[in-house]
Amino acid sequence: MRFASALILALLVSPAQAADPTFNTSAGPVRVETVARGLDHPWSLAFLPDGRMLVTERPGRMRIVSRDGALSRPVEGVPTVFARSQAGLMDVILARDFAQSGTIFFCYAEPVAGGGRIAVARARLEQSDTPRLTGVTPIFHQKGSPSSGLNIGCRMAQAPDGNLFVTLGDHFAPKEDAQTLDNHIGKIVRITPDGKAPADNPFVGKPNALPEIWAYGLRNPQGLGFDPAGGQLWEQEHGPMGGDEINVMAKGANYGWPAVSFGRNYDGTPVGTGKAHMEGVTDPVWHWTPSIAPSGMAFYTGDLFPAWKGSLFNGALKFQLLSRLEMKNGKPVKEERMLQELGERIRDVRQGPDGALYLTTDNSAGRILRLVPAK
Repeated sequence: MRFASALILALLVSPAQAADPTFNTSAGPVRVETVARGLDHPWSLAFLPDGRMLVTERPGRMRIVSRDGALSRPVEGVPTVFARSQAGLMDVILARDFAQSGTIFFCYAEPVAGGGRIAVARARLEQSDTPRLTGVTPIFHQKGSPSSGLNIGCRMAQAPDGNLFVTLGDHFAPKEDAQTLDNHIGKIVRITPDGKAPADNPFVGKPNALPEIWAYGLRNPQGLGFDPAGGQLWEQEHGPMGGDEINVMAKGANYGWPAVSFGRNYDGTPVGTGKAHMEGVTDPVWHWTPSIAPSGMAFYTGDLFPAWKGSLFNGALKFQLLSRLEMKNGKPVKEERMLQELGERIRDVRQGPDGALYLTTDNSAGRILRLVPAK
């Protein structure tokens, strides 16, 4: 009966209504508009000063998307990527001085013997009828065992001082490397815009430790951003079978993977010690069990949704939803789940310059969606 009613409703609504569904939320009815179609697994987007979007596609393309949804030709000059499973072209951000320099940073899986490893590159975006990257300069190459395409990361955030934070996954098989400091597996690194290790990084000068490492013990981090209220760096990652986490990143901290977890291995066995807490390990501020497979995160600071100001939004791949975490005293205290009826994997979440929330959907016919009040 429920299916028949839904079918009748679908036949009655107009194409425009069908294209822009509405959902009830704590902020009132919201409408989900399709901004752009025809993207192949869009992974990340960054807003250009004029409101257009720079979007990455995991197979190795980058495009400029106009405000009315038109796709540019693939941006020329993107390096060859290792595109397999979860790996490919991933995050992109504009440099803080983009308006003057035209500089962007992007991360991708570069092909190496045995699979792929994360590289970060700096380039200048030349905007024209045939957009291209010039001066492409790889500034960071991940050290450690290559990935077959699993648990590879990667998100970036540029701090007010100009330094870059980059998330790096555990590559699934060599996960124990996340607890050792002689590699970049399962880590967050902090580098200068030229790729160097800042002198005040926590492991600079320490034996058998790579100087770029900022924090370690991570699994598959796919969300990263600064809390605009407190200025702290927040990270979000996939757990195994349960135990997805949100962490506040502290200098030199150990986040425990794979020694501790709120989840279990995929075969049902305990992770590491079988414990969720351990001395010397920093606990998450939030965790999802069962796993929602979170990806993309954004603190909301806009005026379009006053009821959501200060909330932390996370996309979900496995559960195909948008998660809103209500914050109190700098910590998540309550979750609201929305957009489940869309039935699409949400890969990235960004706040637009118009105060709307923008989402990318993770499939071969990927879309950019815009969430606005239904008024």
